[in-house]
Amino acid sequence: MQSKARVSRRGFLVAAAVGSAGVVLGAQAPRKISPNERLNLGVIGVAGRGGENLKGVSSQNVVALCDVDAQRLDGAAKAFPGAAKYKDYRALLERNDLDGVVVSTPDHCHAVIAVAALKSGRHVYCEKPLTRTVSEARRVAETARTSGRVTQMGNQIHSGDNYRRVVEVIQSGAIGDVTEVHHWVDGSWDVRKRPEPDPVPPHLDWEQWLGPVPFRDYSDQYVPFNWRRWWAFGGGTLSDFCCHHIDLGVWALQLGLPTRIEASGSEPHVECAPLNLKVQYTFPARRVSSWGTAGPKDLPAVQMTWYHGGKRPAAFTEQKLPKWGDGTLFVGSKGMMLADYGKYRLFPEVDFSGFQPPTPWIAGSPGQHEEWIRAIQGGAANLCPFEYGSKVTEIGLLGNVAHRVQQPLEWDASSMRATNCKDADRFIRHEYRAGWSL
Repeated sequence: MQSKARVSRRGFLVAAAVGSAGVVLGAQAPRKISPNERLNLGVIGVAGRGGENLKGVSSQNVVALCDVDAQRLDGAAKAFPGAAKYKDYRALLERNDLDGVVVSTPDHCHAVIAVAALKSGRHVYCEKPLTRTVSEARRVAETARTSGRVTQMGNQIHSGDNYRRVVEVIQSGAIGDVTEVHHWVDGSWDVRKRPEPDPVPPHLDWEQWLGPVPFRDYSDQYVPFNWRRWWAFGGGTLSDFCCHHIDLGVWALQLGLPTRIEASGSEPHVECAPLNLKVQYTFPARRVSSWGTAGPKDLPAVQMTWYHGGKRPAAFTEQKLPKWGDGTLFVGSKGMMLADYGKYRLFPEVDFSGFQPPTPWIAGSPGQHEEWIRAIQGGAANLCPFEYGSKVTEIGLLGNVAHRVQQPLEWDASSMRATNCKDADRFIRHEYRAGWSL
């Protein structure tokens, strides 16, 4: 096995040869694309979630594939024999025929690739969560805003019909003013000590897989999937699922960013995200420019609570609610709504007997990938651009930060700092190894 110093130096030289990591010079101007014209796309990360994203954009011209695992790359290339193959995303971005890029790598590489793709002039679709740290999420969103390109985060449930109907019912006032929203996921990652090194498989470029994060030796406990439990690469259950579940609370209640975050659960671990966690977020009262089909409205403060690893709202243990899988509970002044990806119910049921939902006003979606494609082609705007994805990602990540520092955070979103906890900065702001930057 190569030494840390030798591998890191080799990685630095590769980065220098292609250009400063995360930066692509000479951005191309986007070509005007008609609604009937297919896009030329490059896909970075082609197996696992990347394989699903490939299927999602297969109606277009997939002209380039990139993966640091040669076996996975060759496997994907069988379905797209005309696509060029790359191991290094920076080489893919040097092509002059790409309209858009799909990013499906592990979380720790999302930011450097998405920013590089935007700076190169491409439209970008990126898997959730948008980034591994809050500072990365802010940088990606700002780069997207100034680039003028079409961006979309891959929280696919957002494009489902049920979430749209939930938003409409909440904003119609059916359960009154909502002051509590709860989100939970029963599953979790177990906690482990850092594994001993394993030999790097010959088909994997470990240096490229690590990308911007500090060097550590390869282990088969990281690749290809279990990287998510490790702080070095992901954020465990909360960062994995926040963009699906917290999304519904943020969308329906038009929430901004929280002002206070408090976490409790299993003991913090230096290597791994928590086995179980409860996070309470405080969102201030706010005035929104439109509410449902009406005009401006003043909305009350909201307490949002996240649970995973077997924790749930008290309403379940008090048997006020039926058996339910992962989901969301809205608590309003007139009643409650229980929802998941595909259905919702109102409680107490006797109070909502004969309930008629409002006439739908949120148009149906052709799907998360197709929304992005059609927006690039000049159609309707997509609903999960990076500005929105950054906010939902940040909310989730702040829960992990509060857990790691073991104290409530008073969050000043404008300065991107916890005003009462300087120690939180080390978990909020990204730090990359030499040769990598945003």
